[in-house]
Amino acid sequence: MSAPILEIRNISKRFGGLQALDDVSFDVARGEIVGLIGPNGAGKSTLFNTLVGLHSPTSGSVRLEGEDITGLKPHKVAARGMTKTFQNVALFAETSVLDNVLIGALLRSNVAEARKIAEGCLERVGLVGIANKLAKDLSFPERARVEVARSLATQPKVLLLDEVMAALNRVEMQEIMALIRQLRDDGLTVVVVEHHMHAIMSLCERIIVLNFGRKIAEGSPEDISRNPEVVRAYLGREYA
Repeated sequence: MSAPILEIRNISKRFGGLQALDDVSFDVARGEIVGLIGPNGAGKSTLFNTLVGLHSPTSGSVRLEGEDITGLKPHKVAARGMTKTFQNVALFAETSVLDNVLIGALLRSNVAEARKIAEGCLERVGLVGIANKLAKDLSFPERARVEVARSLATQPKVLLLDEVMAALNRVEMQEIMALIRQLRDDGLTVVVVEHHMHAIMSLCERIIVLNFGRKIAEGSPEDISRNPEVVRAYLGREYA
């Protein structure tokens, strides 16, 4: 069995008196789609922010392709191949779709090369036709795709998707899920934070569950949907 592309070992994070993450460990295999779920305040976004260097862990380690990247700055983590989308999509409103994506590509390329990369990323997410549209005029599904494209422009090996399906209807969610599967088929490893449980259950091969900063379960969608502690803490009667 090949070594995992992402190894998270005993990650803890304190903010003053708040224990936001408490000894969280799991691996992610290359080419896997993994879901990360839990109630509000469970530590999901804190974990994502710690993985990409926005927070330094109080203790524990993060390894990407065997390299210890614990505590590296976000641009250095991105340069090594891991990036995330942001829960509240912060696009430059008065700037075109293409230029918003170009910003991501400039992390690793000169302007001429970055433009080609940005155009290729827009093609991957199905937005070539609106490359010159201003970000302020985008619909919610378009904004979600632009944010994915901007993350892809950094040429990641591991992509962390934070609530990209928020505010989307069922049809739009199906389209984003198809895009995520295609990215996986193209060789990307994806970790997804999402509150839409039907999306998580159908999209992910494995699910990690956090509650109060601790990992309380890990397994297949079927295992997670039957886990009494997960049902009690998060899923509720629908899965009981």
